[in-house]
Amino acid sequence: MRPPTELCVFLLALLAPAVLYAINNVPALQQPLGMVGLGMVVLGSVVLLLLLTVRHKQNIDPLFYVFAGFSFTCLVGLTNALEQDGFIQGFMGFYLKMGEPHLSTAYSVLMCYWDGVVHFIVFLLIIHRMFKGKSYRELGLLWAGSSIANQLVSIPGTVIGKYGSNIQPAFLRNVPFFLLPFWAASLLLSRPQGMAIIPADKVAMEQKKSLFYRPIDAALLFGALAAMAFTVFRGFVVLDCSLDACFTYIYQYEPYLKDPVGFPRVMMLVYLFYALPLLAVCLYGLSRPGCIWMLDWTLLFAGAVTQTQWCHIGASLHSRTAYTYRVPAENWRTVVILNVLYAAIPILLALRCYANPTYFMKPVTKGQTNAEKKKN
Repeated sequence: MRPPTELCVFLLALLAPAVLYAINNVPALQQPLGMVGLGMVVLGSVVLLLLLTVRHKQNIDPLFYVFAGFSFTCLVGLTNALEQDGFIQGFMGFYLKMGEPHLSTAYSVLMCYWDGVVHFIVFLLIIHRMFKGKSYRELGLLWAGSSIANQLVSIPGTVIGKYGSNIQPAFLRNVPFFLLPFWAASLLLSRPQGMAIIPADKVAMEQKKSLFYRPIDAALLFGALAAMAFTVFRGFVVLDCSLDACFTYIYQYEPYLKDPVGFPRVMMLVYLFYALPLLAVCLYGLSRPGCIWMLDWTLLFAGAVTQTQWCHIGASLHSRTAYTYRVPAENWRTVVILNVLYAAIPILLALRCYANPTYFMKPVTKGQTNAEKKKN
C-alpha cells in the first residue's frame, strides 16, 4: 500500500532544514554562486523526487509540482523564523550574512511564520484534495492572493530598503516565487467554479432587493468605504504628506510606517495602487447584481490582505523592529484594532459571497430553467 501523496510531500519538505544546516556549516558551499548552484541542485532533486512519488498516477495536475515544490520552501522559511526568534540555532547564520540578510527583519520573520505554517497547511490540504478528486479551487485562490501580495511587498521592499545595497545572487531565487503564483492563479481562474445551479426565480427575487433589504451588504459597503479612506490616509502618510493628521499618526500611532527596512512603505503603496481599486470594484459588485467574478476576486483579495496585515501588525510589535519604530505602548490597542478591522473587510466580503452567492449569479431566464426541468 502506497503512502498518501501529501505524506510524501511532508516528508520531502522535512529535508529543508538539513539543506540549510549544510549551507551554514560546509565551507565549500559558502560562496554566493555556490549557494545559487546548491539551490538549483536541491530544487532539481525535489522535482525528481516528486516525479518518482507520483509516477504510478495518471493525469497529474501541473499545479501539483508548484504546490509540492513550494511546500519545501515553506519549511525553509519556518526554520529561519524559529532561529531569528531564538528557538533553534546553527541553520541560517551564513545564509543570512551572504545570501539574503533582509530575512532577519521583523517583517520577514512574520512572513516566514506565515509561509511555514499557513501556506504549508494549505499546500497539504490542496494536495490531499487533488488526489482525492475533490475541488481545491477556492483554497488555491486564497494561496495565490496571499503569495502574490507577499512578493509584491517583499521584493520591492528589499530593493528600496536599507538592505538594497547588499543584494546577493541568492536573491534571484525570488523570481520563480514571484511568477509561479500568477501562473497558478490564471489556471485556477480559467477553471469552472463548480457552483450549484440556483433556480431563476430565486435569483431574480434576490437580485431585485435594494441595499435597504440587504443589511449585511450595506454594512460591508460602508466597511469597504471606511477601508478605502484608511488606505488613502496611510498612503498619504508614507508619501510624507504635511497634514497635521498625518504627522500625528506617524509619530503617535504607527511609526513603523517610517521604518527604513522599506517593507511598510511599499505595503502602503501596494494598498494604495492595488487594494484601493479592488475595494472600489467590490463596492460595484455589492450594488450591481450578477457580478459572478466577485466570488473569485474576493478570495484573492482576502488572501492578499490577510497575509500582508499579519506581517504588518506582527512586525510593528516585534522585538526585531527598532524600539523607535514600534507601536507606542499607549496606543497599541487602537493600532491593532484598526489593522485587524482592515483585514476583516476582505475576509467578510469573501465569506458573504460564498455563504449566499445568489445575488452574484448570472441571471437565467425563467423559461430556460423550466425548459431544463422538462428536459430532465
